Amino acid sequence: MEQQFNGTNLRLARVFHGLSLDDLAGLVGKSRQFLHKLETNDTCEPTPELADDLSQQLRVRTEFFYQPLSAVLPEEEVHFRKLFTTRSAIKQAAMAKAEMFLQLVNYLDEHLELPEVSIPTVADVVSADDIEQAAELCRRHWKLGLGPIDNMVRVAERAGAVVTTFNSVSAEVDALSYAQKRPIIVRNDAKPSACRQRFDIAHEIGHFVLHVGLQTGSRVTESQANRFASAFLLPRSMMAAHWPKPKGSRLDWVGMKDFKLTWKVSKAALLYRARQLDLIDDAQYKSGVITLRRTGEAISEREDKLIPLEQPNMVHQALQVLCSKGGKTPERLAKELGWSLTLFEEVAGSQLTPLQAEVVSLTEYRKRA
Repeated sequence: MEQQFNGTNLRLARVFHGLSLDDLAGLVGKSRQFLHKLETNDTCEPTPELADDLSQQLRVRTEFFYQPLSAVLPEEEVHFRKLFTTRSAIKQAAMAKAEMFLQLVNYLDEHLELPEVSIPTVADVVSADDIEQAAELCRRHWKLGLGPIDNMVRVAERAGAVVTTFNSVSAEVDALSYAQKRPIIVRNDAKPSACRQRFDIAHEIGHFVLHVGLQTGSRVTESQANRFASAFLLPRSMMAAHWPKPKGSRLDWVGMKDFKLTWKVSKAALLYRARQLDLIDDAQYKSGVITLRRTGEAISEREDKLIPLEQPNMVHQALQVLCSKGGKTPERLAKELGWSLTLFEEVAGSQLTPLQAEVVSLTEYRKRA
């Protein structure tokens, strides 16, 4: 049976590259209206020559347009930071990149035994105490204890989530995640601070735990995810026991520096958490925020360079296994996905290189994590 052209895949590839219908029409010498009809009309087919031209411009193989769409992300299942201030075009480009990355992850899930997804969910969250208990539940579930978390990326990956970065997505997308069968967390690497990236990952995990089936991005859901991240990274009992208490009305900045380096949480987030738990009052909190602004630390703090950035490993490890143990090559993987090699390299990103010849199994990787 002859395969039918799938216009949805054409739209996916176009939006992935940030091209408008007018942009692509100009590249292939067709009208905007005709391309729109190709994307939306099941009975409309391009000529073989046009399909080849489209594949060249969009860096996919021609067969990509004729395969079923394997990954569809309902917008309500994608957790966008700053949802209501993110421009629609930027949001759609991020969604397209997410769908393409999900195709890669689904391929890996089909060919390898990736870590089992094990993320608790909590329904009907109402109070701050509900969120604190949810964060404590996750620490118990993942056997993390109450001490500092050494590597948040590893925590997410051990729970079965995939962490990645879309380098070409506008900084307007602060971070995003989506929780289908295999949860995905997309970091914004424009943030040079490991502390802020760790907080973002904890924030997105908070959405997975608290907001199953809910559209997020509102002030309420973002506040809840922030509270979860604070409580997860800095359990209330440990804050009460180890927070460097102010000296009179003055904050203990030396103690806060040491606390930050131990817990790998920014001083801004420490101040916020201390105020949440009434360990400092409003005046002390405002004084601390003003001090960070005055010293130029509102965005980048002095100690940030002392805390190394955390790199994801699950997808990279899976690709290593496929290439060294499964006989695959990047070219073969790209072909099986219906992509060009350059597109495969872009979607895989830093997860792809270098692919080493000697690897450990994913089972051994999970033991080491």
